[in-house]
Amino acid sequence: MVKFLKAGKVVLVLTGRFAGKKAVIVKNHDEGTTSRPYGHATVIGLSKEPRKVIKRSSAKKQAKRSSLKAFIKTINYNHLMPTRYTLDVDMKHLVTGEALENSTKKVESRKEAKKLLEEKFKTGKNRWFFTKMRF
Repeated sequence: MVKFLKAGKVVLVLTGRFAGKKAVIVKNHDEGTTSRPYGHATVIGLSKEPRKVIKRSSAKKQAKRSSLKAFIKTINYNHLMPTRYTLDVDMKHLVTGEALENSTKKVESRKEAKKLLEEKFKTGKNRWFFTKMRF
């Protein structure tokens, strides 16, 4: 079977708190691990997408509307739907095993992920990833 869920692939989360949100695979475990004996992936996604920015708005309002909120989660492959899109952001250094288990380190890595995603948003590329799903 061809492995198509690779790092950088944009996926949709299907279940749980972040159902319907877009995420990017950071690290994938096709064979599983001892603690999770099934195929799963660590993803970084958008829990709150940036909103539409109007040019005539104040700089403060533009900054507020272009902010986003990120999440980091380990999700079973059955609960992910792959898309045709990829996002070329290197976030492997953000997600480590201890960062997912320790809550303070998870918060720090989430803040770093937010900074990286906001920088990517400001470049103007990958516009589809930063739009809200309409359904």
